[in-house]
Amino acid sequence: MAPQKRLTAVSRTQGNNRAIKDGTVWPLGYELDFVEVPVLVQAFRRMVRGNEFDVCEMAATTYLAAKAYGKPFTAIPVFLVRGFHHGAILRSTRHDIEHPKQLEGRAVGVNRGYTVTTGVWARGVLRDEYGVDLDKITWVLSGDEHVAEYQPPPNVVPVPERRTIPEMVATGELTAAIGVERSGELVPLIPDPAEAGFASLRRTGIFPINHLVVVKDELLAAHPDLAPALFEAFAESKRRYLAGPEVEPLHARVREITGGDPLPYGIEPNRHVLSALIGHALDQHILEHPPVIEELFARGTWDLAG
Repeated sequence: MAPQKRLTAVSRTQGNNRAIKDGTVWPLGYELDFVEVPVLVQAFRRMVRGNEFDVCEMAATTYLAAKAYGKPFTAIPVFLVRGFHHGAILRSTRHDIEHPKQLEGRAVGVNRGYTVTTGVWARGVLRDEYGVDLDKITWVLSGDEHVAEYQPPPNVVPVPERRTIPEMVATGELTAAIGVERSGELVPLIPDPAEAGFASLRRTGIFPINHLVVVKDELLAAHPDLAPALFEAFAESKRRYLAGPEVEPLHARVREITGGDPLPYGIEPNRHVLSALIGHALDQHILEHPPVIEELFARGTWDLAG
């Protein structure tokens, strides 16, 4: 048997990738040496800015921005993390907001960067479900972008020095914020956000993608079998998770609503979700031009589903 090629990899342990991380499942011909990065977003940044790992979990909108600026890695259509983002938008109890459209003309905080995927989906909820004109809001960021070349639109500004987003929302200086922890002064802008997410799924069929997997371009070029091998290993790990007794309640509820796989991998089963995310990225001035969906993913995976 030919020796297996060893690759460095980063992916946070969770149900759908547990079997690949503990070595029960592996990509044929390859061995993954997982590097544990306690704060996963730091791995995204290290990959975007230093191409540090061979295989790396990455936030979806970070990836879209990275590809737009020619970063030397390409995704496989393995979508490790999904979630609804209605509950990510918190408002200050100091403001009497009866409808999200009242955010227009005000300042809203965003945890970390403007291209953070949770923020992109949450702003998409505001636009699509509540008619909010996102360009009429001043977005106040607590951090910078993973993709350093990206320049946000004029209505996106940094948090003042020595201030924090939660503090400014709690005092009422910001009307609301996305991606911060709930507290006594911060409550969901959208009532019963969990059920609002499930209602959106029933209406649109979209279970938002947050994270995917990227691979160094030089490895994909040198090893044409790598992308499909990785895809199949991640897909098998996910299948074992969904067949087991410890499926997360969110995934179980999505499976109940849709009657199918709550975590489909592959381009075609996710084309509508990817198209929605790209649409939000265009509308929010993160992308200037719509990418061809297939060209976002490694050749050899375009027709795969699992």
